[in-house]
Amino acid sequence: MKINIVIPCYNEQEVLTKTIDALGKLSERIKQETGVDTQLLLVDDGSKDHTWSMIKEAAEAHPFVSGIKLSHNRGHQNALWAGMEASIDHCDAMVSIDADLQDDENVILDMVKQLKEGKDIIYGVRKERKTDTFFKRFTAQAFYKIMQMADKEVIYNHADFRMMSNRTLKALMQYPERNLFLRAIVRELGFKEGYVYYDRKAREAGESKYPLKKMLAFSIDGITSFSVAPLKFITFIGLTMTLVAIVMIVFALVEHFNGATIQGWTSILVSMWFIGGIITTGVGITGLYIGKIYTEVKRRPRYFIEERV
Repeated sequence: MKINIVIPCYNEQEVLTKTIDALGKLSERIKQETGVDTQLLLVDDGSKDHTWSMIKEAAEAHPFVSGIKLSHNRGHQNALWAGMEASIDHCDAMVSIDADLQDDENVILDMVKQLKEGKDIIYGVRKERKTDTFFKRFTAQAFYKIMQMADKEVIYNHADFRMMSNRTLKALMQYPERNLFLRAIVRELGFKEGYVYYDRKAREAGESKYPLKKMLAFSIDGITSFSVAPLKFITFIGLTMTLVAIVMIVFALVEHFNGATIQGWTSILVSMWFIGGIITTGVGITGLYIGKIYTEVKRRPRYFIEERV
């Protein structure tokens, strides 16, 4: 049995050497304890630093290291997809993990054991978020709760640290969409699932690739890529406002026939601004979905591979 560990990389020169060393030692341990061979596949997502040159040097120095370089920065999900697509004909299973190794790489051994027991997809799930700042912990937990409201299949505190068997990879490759939200798509595959739980480590070097702006963009993209809940919410708000308007019309007519003068320019203006805000928000959310449809129908390639080692 052979396993590929796919590692998307973007400007990771400060941590890459340590990451390769740590995963190399883990590979030896996996071989000793389970008899499973392991190969590292590093995917350079158009890095602007020396990440690719370091990958090339590592591939020359270590037989268990290989790499592919994307011609342009295509984002984490596309880089991960490129690694999975490149692995599918060369392994019995694949593990995806970030290059910073904040996810505990040692639980990969537990994943291998569950794979040999017959599990097809094994998810790495964080136990807690002690290493996160208060703001990141709050926003991340809010994101997962919102996602679970929109799609109950999403696993709380699971990102993209998982193991997938070859047959689940082949099933995943049948999904043609360009708006990727893998943590939801993978759950939709079905197959036998397993879980490993771990404590996430603090980042030792380099910068986080998910600042607030990217986190918000990823959250919005994830929700709108895999759920129509926002559209249903707009419909609900629209129906509610229609009912409120009917009640207000009845109230105004009753007051008119009773000879009372209805006061309240302020209330009228507030109502206008409120309704206008709802309409604008609704148009914006609808526009997001139309934009995604536009992206899908063009069927542009997800990425181009510039070089392999």
